[in-house]
Amino acid sequence: MNTTNFSRRTAVAATLLGLTGLGISGAQAQTPTGAPIRVGSTLALTGPLSATAQIHKLAGEIYIEQVNKRGGWLGRPVVWEVKDDQSKPDLARTLYEQLVTADKVDLLMGPYATGAILSAIGVAQRYNKVLVQHTLGIPSLAKYDMTFPAWSIGSEPQTTVPNTVFDALAAGPKPPKTVAVVTSKFPSIQFMSAGAREVLKKRGLTEVLFLEWDFGNRDFGPIANRVKDAKPDFVWVGAIGLEGNLLLDAMKKIDYVPPQHFYMYPAPGPLVSLPEAKNALSVTIFEDQPPFTSNTGAAEFVKLYRERATKAGLTDPSVETQAAASYTAWQILEAGVVATKSIDDKKIGEWLKANKVDTLQGKLRFNGTGNFGDDLMRVKQVQNGKWVVVWPKEVTSGGAKLLAQ
Repeated sequence: MNTTNFSRRTAVAATLLGLTGLGISGAQAQTPTGAPIRVGSTLALTGPLSATAQIHKLAGEIYIEQVNKRGGWLGRPVVWEVKDDQSKPDLARTLYEQLVTADKVDLLMGPYATGAILSAIGVAQRYNKVLVQHTLGIPSLAKYDMTFPAWSIGSEPQTTVPNTVFDALAAGPKPPKTVAVVTSKFPSIQFMSAGAREVLKKRGLTEVLFLEWDFGNRDFGPIANRVKDAKPDFVWVGAIGLEGNLLLDAMKKIDYVPPQHFYMYPAPGPLVSLPEAKNALSVTIFEDQPPFTSNTGAAEFVKLYRERATKAGLTDPSVETQAAASYTAWQILEAGVVATKSIDDKKIGEWLKANKVDTLQGKLRFNGTGNFGDDLMRVKQVQNGKWVVVWPKEVTSGGAKLLAQ
C-alpha cells in the first residue's frame, strides 16, 4: 500500500486567536512547542477518485501550514499523517485501524467519499473517536453520534438538493418538461439521483430515460446513445469524479449536445476546462466569489489555494465545493479543540453537538440527522470557462443568471 506522511511544519508566526483565528499580527508570534498533536486520515491519492482527492490533500496541507504559523493547537504543533486508501473503502477501514492502534494518532480526520467515510466511521465508533468528515452524501447512514459533517447538504439532501436544482431550472430561460436521469451506482450518487427522480415526478416533469452504470465504468458510448435517442430537455447526470468528462466525450463522438445538463459531484477543474461542458450545472457550498469570500477564513484560504493549486498544475485553481468542504472540516475540528482546551474526543464531540462553528461556509450547526445541519447547496454553472453561482439570487455575484444552450 502507498503511505504518505506529510512533513511536520512548525513555522513561527502568530498565536491562535478565537476558534478559527485566521489573521493576526506578527507582533504576537509564538512558536508551537512540545509534542505534536497528530491527526490521522486517509485520502484516495490513487484510483478513480484521485482527481478530486488531490484537492482535499492540498486544502489540508494549506490548513496545517496556517495553523502552525498561528501557534498550532493549544500551543502545540499539528501534524497530519495521511495514508493512501487507493479509492477502496475496505483499505480505508484497515488504514484507520492502523492509525488508531499502531500509529496512535491523537485525533482523526475523515477520508474522501461516502464509502471510505462509512469505513472510517466504523473504526471511529469502535474506539470512541471523533470523526469530522467532509464528503458523506447520505446523512441517514451517519449513525455514530461523534461524526460531524463539513458537507452542508442538510438532513434530507435527496429531496432538498434536487428541489434546489429544479427551482433554478424553473426560473431559467427554458424550464424543462422532460428529463433523462443517468447515474453511477456509487452509493451517495445513486441516493441523490433516486431522490431527483421522485422530485421531478412530483413537479409534473416527465422522465424519458433512466439508466445506471457501475462505478469505475469507462465505456460511456452506449449511455450517450441512449440519452441522445431519448431527446430530453434536461439531463441529470449522477456523476462523481471524471465520469462526467467521460460521458461528455462520448456525447461529442456522436455529435450530441445536451440542451441542459447537470453533474452531481464532478472533478471540478477537469469538467470546467472541457469545451463540451459549456453551461453545465452542478451544486456547490462555496465558490471563489462574493458573498462567499467574506466568510470566516475564506479570503486567506482562497488566496493561498489559488497560489498552490496553480503551482501544482491543477486545472482549476479556484476554491469551490470540494476544497471548501475539506478546509471547513479542519475549522470544525480546530473549534472543538480550542473551545474544550483539549484533544479529548468525548469533550470535543459534546461541544460540537451543543454549539455552532464559524467557517468559510458560514455558521454551521450539528443537531440534525447524522449531526447534519442546514442544506447550504447552491447551483453553479460553467460560463465562459468558469464556475459561476446562478441560484439562488441572494448568493449570485454580478447579476449572474442561468443560461441555456
